[in-house]
Amino acid sequence: MRRSLCLAVIVVLYVASVPWYREAGEAPGYWLGLPDWVAVSVLCYVAVAVLNAIAWLSTEVPDELDAEALAAAEKRGDR
Repeated sequence: MRRSLCLAVIVVLYVASVPWYREAGEAPGYWLGLPDWVAVSVLCYVAVAVLNAIAWLSTEVPDELDAEALAAAEKRGDR
C-alpha cells in the first residue's frame, strides 16, 4: 500500500512539474533566484527522488530465488 501511494504521488508530481498551467508570455515570478516554474520543477523532481527511494525501501526483494524461479532460470540457461 505504501509503495502504491508513493508511486501515485510521483505521477502527480511529474504532471505538476510541467509548466502547462502558465499563460503564454506571462512574466515569471522568482523563487530562490530562479523563475517560479523552474523552482517548482526542481522541487518536484527532488520530491520524486525522495519518494522513489521510499518506494524502493518499502519493496520486499528476496535475497534468493525460490525453487520455482530457480528451476525456470536454469531451464533458460540464466544460471
